[in-house]
Amino acid sequence: MSLNVGNCPRCGKIYVKNIHGICPHCIKEMELQYEKCLKYLREYRSCTLQELSEATDVPMQIITKFIREGRISIKHNPNMSIACEVCGGPIREGLMCESCRGRLLKDVSNMSEDEQRNKLLAEQKQEGISFKIKDRLNDRLK
Repeated sequence: MSLNVGNCPRCGKIYVKNIHGICPHCIKEMELQYEKCLKYLREYRSCTLQELSEATDVPMQIITKFIREGRISIKHNPNMSIACEVCGGPIREGLMCESCRGRLLKDVSNMSEDEQRNKLLAEQKQEGISFKIKDRLNDRLK
């Protein structure tokens, strides 16, 4: 039988595990930081992420976490952006910029096509069917 307790990654205290992954004291602290950020953003819509962090004493990582979770919207804050998880370029929402998202979709599509091609080749090998190079070239042109 295992206990449902762990050490808080933020403060190190032992706590009963919950959906937040941190102790109740740190949850309250995070909520206070969130409220500080919201209050500042209501007054100063043209601030940058750096200015928000300095004014509220909330680390940029935590502010970025709030934005990624959708708790803070930067839609109406023209000077604020976060970094793309892949290339580090500036984005206003989500985890990736459009070019990284496009590359990822292309890679997934290519992997899918490769798997289908390998499956077809394996089936043909099992059946003992052979084909000519001409057939392969015709398949690539389609």
